[in-house]
Parts: sequence; C-alpha cells; structure tokens
Amino acid sequence: MRLHSYPTPRLLVFSSSYSLMPTPSAHFYANSSSSVSARPPMLIQTQINPPLKIPIVSHKPIQTNTLKDICLRGNLTEAFQSLSVSFNNHPDESYAPVLQLCADKKALSLGLQIHAHMIKTCSVSESVFLGTKLVFMYGKCGSVLNAEKVFDEMGQRSIFTWNAMIGAYVANGEPLKALQTYKEMRVLGVSLDAYSFPSLLKACGLLKNLSLGTEIHGLAVKFGFDSTICVANSLVTMYTKCDDLCGARRLFERMAQKDDVVSWNSIIAAYSANGKSREALDLFREMQKVGLDTNTYTFVACLQAFEDYSFRKLGKEIHAAVLKSNQVLDAYVSGALVAMYVRCCKMNEALRTFNELDEKDKVAWNSMLTGFIQNAMYSEALHFFHDFQNAGQKPDQVTIISILLACGRLGYLLNGMELHAYAIKNGFDLDLQVGNTIIDMYAKCCCVNYMGHAFNRMPDKDLISWTTVIAGYAQNNYGLKAVELFQEVQLVGIDADPRMISSILLACGELTCVSQVNEIHGYIMRRGLYDVVLQNMIIDVYGACEYIDYAVRTFESTKFKDIVSWTSMISAYVHNGLANEALELFCMLKETNIQPDSVALISILSAASSLSALKTGKEIHAFIIRRGFILEGSIASTLVDMYSRCGMVENAYKVFKSIQSKGLVLWTSMINAYGMHGQGKAAVDLFNKMKENITPDHITFLSILYACSHSGLIDEGRRFFEIMEYKYQLQPWAEHYACLIDLLGRANCLEEAYEFVKNMKMEPTAEIWCALLRACQVHSNQELGEIAAQKLLELDPKNPGHYVLISNVFAAKGRCKDAEEIRMRMKERGLKKNPGCSWIEVGNRIHTFMARDKSHPECLQINKKLDQITEKLEKEGGYVAQTKFVLHDMEENEKVKMLYGHSERLAIAYGLLKIADGTPIRVTKNLRVCSDCHTFCKLVSKLFGRELVVRDANRFHHFEDGVCSCGDFW
Repeated sequence: MRLHSYPTPRLLVFSSSYSLMPTPSAHFYANSSSSVSARPPMLIQTQINPPLKIPIVSHKPIQTNTLKDICLRGNLTEAFQSLSVSFNNHPDESYAPVLQLCADKKALSLGLQIHAHMIKTCSVSESVFLGTKLVFMYGKCGSVLNAEKVFDEMGQRSIFTWNAMIGAYVANGEPLKALQTYKEMRVLGVSLDAYSFPSLLKACGLLKNLSLGTEIHGLAVKFGFDSTICVANSLVTMYTKCDDLCGARRLFERMAQKDDVVSWNSIIAAYSANGKSREALDLFREMQKVGLDTNTYTFVACLQAFEDYSFRKLGKEIHAAVLKSNQVLDAYVSGALVAMYVRCCKMNEALRTFNELDEKDKVAWNSMLTGFIQNAMYSEALHFFHDFQNAGQKPDQVTIISILLACGRLGYLLNGMELHAYAIKNGFDLDLQVGNTIIDMYAKCCCVNYMGHAFNRMPDKDLISWTTVIAGYAQNNYGLKAVELFQEVQLVGIDADPRMISSILLACGELTCVSQVNEIHGYIMRRGLYDVVLQNMIIDVYGACEYIDYAVRTFESTKFKDIVSWTSMISAYVHNGLANEALELFCMLKETNIQPDSVALISILSAASSLSALKTGKEIHAFIIRRGFILEGSIASTLVDMYSRCGMVENAYKVFKSIQSKGLVLWTSMINAYGMHGQGKAAVDLFNKMKENITPDHITFLSILYACSHSGLIDEGRRFFEIMEYKYQLQPWAEHYACLIDLLGRANCLEEAYEFVKNMKMEPTAEIWCALLRACQVHSNQELGEIAAQKLLELDPKNPGHYVLISNVFAAKGRCKDAEEIRMRMKERGLKKNPGCSWIEVGNRIHTFMARDKSHPECLQINKKLDQITEKLEKEGGYVAQTKFVLHDMEENEKVKMLYGHSERLAIAYGLLKIADGTPIRVTKNLRVCSDCHTFCKLVSKLFGRELVVRDANRFHHFEDGVCSCGDFW
C-alpha cells in the first residue's frame, strides 16, 4: 500500500458500521510471518513507574472528572479540550477513549487534530494499540485513505489492526480491497480470529462471491469459529446475499443452539430479502413458539417481507405482535410499519401509524410520500408535502422525485418548475434519477421545450433518460423530434428496449409514416424483442397509418393473443371505416376464453355507432351490465353516443340520467346527441344546467353551436360564441367558426356571415369556406358562392367533395359548362367522388346498398317493392320526382331513374320487406340526404304508417306521419 501525507483536517461524515474490536490484550504481528508476544506499552509503563502517593486531605470522597468520564458522557468538545490537561505518561489511556468517541460521533475533523497531537507527543507507529485505534476511527469516519496510511506506517500489527482495516474497507463500500487485505494476511501467515470472519463474509456477500465465501466458511470450521454466534449469523447472511437461500437455511438448521435472537433475525431477513414472505412469517411464528424475545430487528425483517396488497392481513398480524410485545415503538419499527402499509396499499393505516410516531424522521416522511404516489393519490401527496415543509424538513432526492411525479400527473407545471429550481440550487438536478423525473414531469405537463432543455443539461444520460424524452415528444405529438432522437440513440450505441420502441411506434402512428413503421418492425424482429406487447402496438400503428392489411397479418401471426391484441385489431377496423369487420371480430372474441375489457367494449360500441347497429349496441350494453362493469367515464359516454347515433336519443338520455357522477365528457355527449337529432332547445337547457357546476371546454361549445345550427337557434348560437371567448377565455377553433357560419348561412344571413369570415382573428380554413358555400347554394347567392368556391379550391385542392359541391352549385344555376370544367379538373387530379351508400340492420346483419345497387341476393324483391312504394306515393301522395336536383346533363327519364335508385330508397324498401310493422326502420347514409329523397321519406312515413329514422352525414331525420323532425331545415 502507498504512503501518503496527511491532509488538512476537514469534516466529512459517512455512514459505516462494523464490529468493535475487543480489548487489546492479545497477540500482535510484525510484517513478517513470525509473531512476537508482547505486552502493550501501557501495561509495561504501569509496572515500571512506582505508584503515586496521594496525600489524604479530607475524609470526604473527591469526585474526579476524568477524561474517561467525559468521553462516557459523549461530550466530544469537552473531551478534546481536556485531552492536554489529562495527558500524562500513559498515551494509550489518554488517547484511546477520545479516539473511540470520535469514531462513535464520526467526527473526522477532530480525529485528524487528535492524530496530529499524537504525532507531536508520542510515537504512533510504535504503539500497536493506538495505531489500531486510529485505523478503526478513520474507518468509522469514512476516511479509508487515512486508515490505509496509518495501517501502512505501522511497524507492527495485531489481528485487531487487520480486522480494523478490513472492517474499514467493508463499511465504506470497498469489499474487493477487504478481500485483497485478507489474502495479504494469509500470505503473511496471520491467523484469523472470530472477529475477522463477519467483515470478510460481508465482503463476499457484497461481491456475491460464493466460492470465496465458501472458502472462508471452511476456514471458520477449521479454526472452530463456525459455532460462534456472530460468525454463524454472518455465514447465514453471506449465503443469502450470494442467492443461496437453501445453503443459508441448512446452516441455520444445523446450529447447535438457536437461542440467539440475531440468528433468527438473520434467517428471517434472508427470506424477506428474497421475497419469501410466507416463509419469513412462518419462521417468526416458530421463533415465538421457542420462547425467544423479539427485538426491533425481528419486526423490521418481517415487515420488509410484505410486498403488496395480498399480504395486508399478514402485515396486520405482525403489527399486532409488535403491540403485544410491550416494547417501546421505536423509529425503525414504526418506519417499517408505515412502509409495509404503503406497499400493501393501505394508506389510511399508514397515515394513522405515521401520526402516532413520536419522532418522524425523513425516511418515514418519504415513505408516506412514496405511498401516496404509488396509490395515485397525487393531490394528497402535495398536501402532505406542505406538512413536510411545515415540520421543518428539507427535501432530499427521494422527496423531490415523489413530488415531481405528483406535479407531472396533476399537470401542475408551476409547482414542478419550483421544484426544478430547488433541485438546481441544491445540485439535485445532476442526480440521474432526479433528472429523469424532471424530464417526465415536463412531458406530462405538455411543456416539451423545458423538457428538452432539462434533457440537454443532464451530464449523464442512461437508457431511461432517452426513453423518457422520446416518450415525452411522442405523447405530445412531436413525432418527428422523437424519431430524430431515436436515430441519435442508435448513434451513441444505446440499445433500444421495448418501452422505447413503443414510444417511437407511437410517434410513427402520429406521423402516419408506414415506411418508418416497417423499419421499426424489422428492427424488433432482428433484435428478438418481438413480444405480445409490441405486436399489439404494431397492430395499432398499422391501423393508424391505414395499412389495415399489415395490421391483419400481424394480428393473425400473434400466437398468444391477449385482450389487448383483440382490442387493437377491433380499433384498427373501426379507425379504417370497417365497422362490419370489427363486429365480426368481436363475435369471434366472444367464442374464446378471453373476456373483453372496458377498452374493447368502447371500441366495439364505436363500431356499432358508426353502423347505427342498434341491436348489436343493445347486446353490448346488456353484456356490460351482466359483467358488472360500472357505468361511468368512457363507457357511459360511449353508450350515450351509441344510442344517439343509432337514432335512440331517448335511450341515450336514460343512460345519461342513470349515471350518478357525471363528468364533462358525458354532459358533452348528451348535448351532442340532442344536436344530432335536431333538439336544439333541449341541448341549450342541458348546457345551462351543466355550467352551474362544470366548466365547459372547446368540445362542449362545439356541440352546443352544432345543436343551435341544426335547430335554427340564431340568437342562442351568437350568445354561446361570445361567452366562449369572453367569459370562459376559450379562443375559438376553426370548427367553432364553421358552426357559426353554417348557422348564419342557414338563416340566410349571408352578408353577415361573409363579414364575420373577413373579420376573423385567424385565417379562414377550407371548412369555413365550405360552410359558406353550402349556404350560398341553398339561398342561390351566386356572387358570394363564387368567392367561397375559389377560396375553397385554393385551400384544399385534393378534397373530391369540394369539387362535387362546386360543380353542383354551377349546375343548379344552369352553368353546365362551368360545372363540367370543375369535374374535368377533378379527374385530372385523379380524384374520385365518394359513392353514395346506405345500410340497414336487419336481424343480426348489416345490409349495405349503393346507388342503383343490384348486388344484394334479394335484389329482385327489393326493386319490385321499391316500384310498388313509388307507385303508391305517386297515386296517393302526389309524389313527382324533382329532377332539378339531378345535376348531370342527361335525359329527363334518366334523371328520374337516377333519383329512384338512390341507396337510401333501396334500404327503406328492404326494411319494409323484412322489418315487422310497428318497428321503426333505421337507415344510415354516408352522404347528405337530397331534397327529393327527403320528400320520399316523408310520404313513406305517412302512407305506410311507419316511423323512419334516417341518419345522413349531417344529422338525424325522424320521419313520422309525413313530418320530419328537422322541420325541412338541414
């Protein structure tokens, strides 16, 4: 070992613990293999010097205040000041108690000063006893370097010196050096004693070096120390640390005497550390049967075994044993009880135990904070943190991590920034785990700029750092930045894990970049990361990118499908407009042993909604009730939406009314349901009732504006638009403007609508110009219509629906040449109009019809029925086809045939053939119902005595006895 000069005294405090050395009346060894027996200098001097003659002054006993007495009282400052006064010709006797006190107090600065005093007054290197005391003191104070220097300079060393040096290494986290020192002892022929083995075995345990631990075990047996209690207990702990629990248990069972509580504590702690909770509790019960008294370490070891909610009863059993033991409930046991209740998710019991603590240390406070976070009680965590501060506690890394997590989950950006500033001020932000939590907090608060700055400031980054920042960008719709960082990760040589892959797949889904998804898919397969979680994610992303075939292939290739696999595929079908396929897949799911969860049910309800499949929707509703799902949150709002989109607004309201705790989404869903069905006044009343307790958001205002638009509530619509911006401080989106423009346009307030568009605070979007153009078409405002048409094509030249709308506007005005020119431009761009399509639910199937469709198996019967219907409407209802709505240049009879073949008429005819009298016929169409078909439906409802519910691209039409719920305003 190298010699070093002594540094300037300074105060350093480190935690360390190892066995105190025994009294120095033992052998010591030189640096050779031979040993020399000698008495310590203190004893020699005592024999040489004659005894002091103290004159008797008084018969009363004189109370002396010796240095030893001062040290026993633990007053380090007084002991240090008294050292020079008490110093005599016995340095061992003078320095030893002060050095021991420095070790106990971990007072390195004073220890260094005492060492300097010793160098001036006596030869330290010649006193094995004082040298050993110095090594021990430096080890306890965390100054391994100084301990090494004293050890190296000693001319002679006793076994206690070697033990002190080995203990210093172990206590200060340098087990490898401890074992190297042990090997040096063996080379020099130094014999081990009982106090050598605990430190050596602990070093083996820290390094998980079972082979060397077994070797030292053999030496203990050879020297006869294996039956010594402290050695036996250390052996049990060593085998446990080396993951040989069976060896530890065998050793425990072979102990001749099992009346030592430490032995029991060791084996109980061994089982607790290895997650063997029930075995640990069995040993605790056996210990009680033997009649041994438990202590603090027994209870702490048992309580650490209980890891989750399933052990709550066993934890209470230990708590009861603690109370019955009549022991003082110390901080360690109380803290362990708090931590146990936290892990078992029993926060009320944890808080009650915490409040009963006489002294609350930082570990107990942090345990409670961690418990609140783990149990998603984020608001409670922040309130508890205020109590923490009021109690005069200062946050450490654990505290900061817990509160940052709470701020992130609650979206409390300002509180999170305050904590970030505190972390920077105290240097905690440089801690890797704190830095990662800061990134996550900013990501959860949607503050990606600060997140990026915090990430860049980190001096060290690990896999979690990169994964967290990539996930932050992906979750906040910064997909491109996430992809760039993923490429950077690969350049720095970090292998992506499944969590990072999931985040980058999310980013690819947001970018709808299927080529990138294919690359990631290949990367997963090459790296062997292809588990069911990533397979499900890939299905999701392929669905989002509208590559449904790839999604289907991935789903079919998944060997072990879980509920997420099925849900992902159902959602992919729904997202891509394949609701029929989604319903078929759900039927297949019900045939398996996999039970649908709430997410799967929400997806399949969405499929039923898009198809207006009322029977299927009711079946799913019944399934939800049978399975005991609680009607709240997303399930409740999706059910309301399903019933409203299936034309059953009454059922939607029944579901809405049955929910006790109504959130904003549920209120918005019901308001939107009324709007879709033209019940604007009901929507307004519901909105006014909602805002008494709940603050509306952008979506809520969009729903109420939509309802006003489709019910002609002009004044109400204007008022809602104003209060949204001025009362609730919500800046309107383009969709809000479009709703108001549509409302004004339908009321023939076209000039006002146009002025409103010109004075908007944002650039008008294609959606806004489209709303204005439709109004111009209805009210024959050619001049304003041409302005809107021009703007529409400039902003969105790739939407075929806009070309069709503009062409129809021109054709209606007899401008066939202009209409044809628009259609030619559409063809040149390779754009095609979406064909009209209608569908109807009959039995357990959805039947789909296109215009003039002849593909249905019952085509002949359907057309025959449609002819009968048309003939009856012409004879009894005076129906005449309004060919002016056919905007193609063709013969009149061809225009009539075209109108007669519209898809909704085929669906209605099939409904009259198959659906029993008294049952409403429900038809859904993907486009807006034309005026001629609207008249057709009114006459059918009157002359056939059937209620028709037709859902088009804009709204619902309830036809009954010749009247439509829209009031011919759609």
